[in-house]
Amino acid sequence: MSQTTSLREQKTVRWTAMALVSMGMLCGYYVADVASPLKPLLEGQLGWTSTEYGFYTGAYGWFNVFLGMLVVGGIVLDRLGARLTGFLAIAFMFLGTAAQWWALATTSLAGSQWLGVKAQVLMAALGYALFGVGIEWFGITATKIIVRWFKGHEMALAMGLQVAVGRLGTAVALGSGAAIAVALSVAGPFMVGTLALAFGLVAFLFFASLDRRLDASERGSESANPEDQFRLSDIGGILSDRGFWLLTGLCALFYSAVFPFLKYAPDLMVQKFGIEERLSGIIPSLLPFGTILLTPFFGNLYDRKGKGATIMLLGALFITGSHLLLAVPFLKFWPVAVVAVLLLGVGFSLVPSAMWPSVPKIVEERRLGTAYALIFFIQNLVALMGVPYLIGWVLDRFCLRGKETVTQEIAGKLEEIVRVHYDYTLPMLLFVLFGLLAVGFALAMKAEDRRRGYGLELPAGNVK
Repeated sequence: MSQTTSLREQKTVRWTAMALVSMGMLCGYYVADVASPLKPLLEGQLGWTSTEYGFYTGAYGWFNVFLGMLVVGGIVLDRLGARLTGFLAIAFMFLGTAAQWWALATTSLAGSQWLGVKAQVLMAALGYALFGVGIEWFGITATKIIVRWFKGHEMALAMGLQVAVGRLGTAVALGSGAAIAVALSVAGPFMVGTLALAFGLVAFLFFASLDRRLDASERGSESANPEDQFRLSDIGGILSDRGFWLLTGLCALFYSAVFPFLKYAPDLMVQKFGIEERLSGIIPSLLPFGTILLTPFFGNLYDRKGKGATIMLLGALFITGSHLLLAVPFLKFWPVAVVAVLLLGVGFSLVPSAMWPSVPKIVEERRLGTAYALIFFIQNLVALMGVPYLIGWVLDRFCLRGKETVTQEIAGKLEEIVRVHYDYTLPMLLFVLFGLLAVGFALAMKAEDRRRGYGLELPAGNVK
């Protein structure tokens, strides 16, 4: 059957497919970031330290890194397809979120230790690690799905909109997580996340039905050609490409300056800018809300005009400037935080809008699942596992200013909680360093594109 009869040629159908897949990203991103505004409550109500909080948030990448689950996910995706991989991914997210809900809600773990770690902290961390496998598998699956459905069409715009929908989940988590926890319990946001992921699974099952129809409309497609099927030997071809490594390094450094920051941003608002704990997620939530509008805009710009390498460089410069503004010790007025977060939001929109659509210009389509998995693997190792723990350790080791016991109204009653005070100057300087390194990698990426002719500066429809 000719390409013109493919189901993907129907604009309404391909955008419906994107919307259904994006629901899983929306629910997953909510859970991924819902613990960020809970840090003061975890410390005050459950007695966690910043190091334990960093241990928990860094657990996101445990299974992906130490068990190689991200690479496994990429190979499963390339060999067995998006429908099975996506279903398994949402199942992992659901089970991991349910485990976190139970760990924070039950009293059976109180006072216990496992392997020298508080049982509650370790159980929540294990749940977050399983969730991390699911959302990373789903991320690479969703990206490859968009490449398949939008190849030759509005691919960068579709990727931008998918990211925007996911960021909406982040915005909801940052803006409502603390309020839900105060109204219900610290475990309440994870109950909401578990229910949301059940909805995301239903949406993906509808997509799977649509994707089967796409298969039926493309009997002669590239997916049916044995020469185009992924082989394990292709991993060597991916790893031998310098452009792939430069893009991977830029990804790891860029996200090291963003995702770990979001884990600590609500606490930063409390500690430096004097924001009330129950409102601590409001200013950080401006970041994902901004990306909801800007990421599709920049993606559409890449589709039409190109300049992908330049867009990534500008994004790295924006995030560096944002963190530098937040690092200045005497700038303690909340409008400064608003401006810095808005600048970070621009950078957070620029880089992903060009980075993810650029991968198919460097890597062949049959290798894409594994290529995205390898990029996400390095991202997990550095940005999602190592840096969150590093920031928590730095806070406890070098930035602790003291503790006090205060009375606070929680869930309609007065309770004594411990309030911990930190100086965030040093952690913010670390984020500045990550931004500067990202700028360096972006410049190297531009030079490599000129040398190899990847076409990163050309419109995004130019795919291998």
